[in-house]
Amino acid sequence: MLDQKQHVNLPQGSIEKTTTTLNLGPTHPATHGVFQNILEIDGERIVSAESTVGYIHRAFEKIAERRPYYQITPLTDRLNYCSSPINNMGWHLTVEKLLGIEVPKRVDYLRVIIMELARIADHLICNAVMGVDTGALTGFVYLMTYRELIYEIYEEICGSRLTTNIGRVGGFERNFTPVAWEKIHRFLEEYPKALKEFETLLTRNRIFIERTQGVGGIDAKRAMSYGFTGPNLRAAGVDYDVRVATPYCSYQDFDFTVPVGTTGDCYDRYLVRNAEMWESISIIRQAVEKLKDLPDDVYHAKVPEFYLPPKQDVYTKMEALIYHFKIVMGETDIVPGEVYSSVEGANGELGFYLISDGGRSPYRLHFRRPCFIYYQAYAELVQGAMISDAIICMSSLNLIAGELDA
Repeated sequence: MLDQKQHVNLPQGSIEKTTTTLNLGPTHPATHGVFQNILEIDGERIVSAESTVGYIHRAFEKIAERRPYYQITPLTDRLNYCSSPINNMGWHLTVEKLLGIEVPKRVDYLRVIIMELARIADHLICNAVMGVDTGALTGFVYLMTYRELIYEIYEEICGSRLTTNIGRVGGFERNFTPVAWEKIHRFLEEYPKALKEFETLLTRNRIFIERTQGVGGIDAKRAMSYGFTGPNLRAAGVDYDVRVATPYCSYQDFDFTVPVGTTGDCYDRYLVRNAEMWESISIIRQAVEKLKDLPDDVYHAKVPEFYLPPKQDVYTKMEALIYHFKIVMGETDIVPGEVYSSVEGANGELGFYLISDGGRSPYRLHFRRPCFIYYQAYAELVQGAMISDAIICMSSLNLIAGELDA
């Protein structure tokens, strides 16, 4: 952290004023990632700010253009790593749109369950950390127990926890196990009680309200001009949700409300994310009920080009051996085309713009990362605020460093 005195040249006859340049990041425990904000401060008041990205630039888009389509999924994990299954599903839906693959209803509903669990995990950590940044640790401890349970569900389904690489083009690699269903039902039974306790701790807490109301506010018009999406846009009063505007994964089959705020400040962002967690719980329950009427052995579409066949078939059947070889060696050609597909990520619209020239890797691929877009407004949101407000504003935006640089 750099602390440097600067003298501002003022008109003749006026009193000289001293400001301080403060580096908030890139290695600061409160920045929630590796990015830098250069603050010009007068005492503890922020006069101006400049945001800097690029500290973890990994060239994901160019790496993806050298990989087979099904090997790009692990790259998407590293975008918003707090809800990586949504990134995975978004990529799979993009490839399916290009190839014209229709997946069974059961696959849609299974994906909805996983994506809504991921949304809860993301909102959970965002709001809990907002509490920590205002001095309230207890709520964080309450909720982290259930983020761990969500990770156990991931682990049971795909063998991984944080960077999940969950699912495949056309569905899932394997069916959900009885243990996975047991943990899902346990989550649905226990988490609402913990969420209610969390809200009791913070929602009407006078200290929390005074630290968040009127801080980092933005109106609907300004938010839309910046390209805000997700909870940050809805907190400003715009009820745009990709799940409703352009439904995917059969979201049109579910009954849920899109929570919106009014002021677009830190407190409204907190309220919107809390309300969305309740809606996600409802959606998961609806999906579980809908699955009771469907065959329980269907978990992917008939696209053998993207599924490793059973090992016994590889040893005994020529067709299975051929598919196994093509998948492992990345020799599956994709039809030419140009598509854009998006999903409602936990922190906004996550989009994939894909151009295929008919080869085995994308000709061009662009990730629309919501954090990268709304982070541009951060300097404006904290201007005139206190240094402590800069921290809580960053928390409420849910800035994830992995999305700032692809």
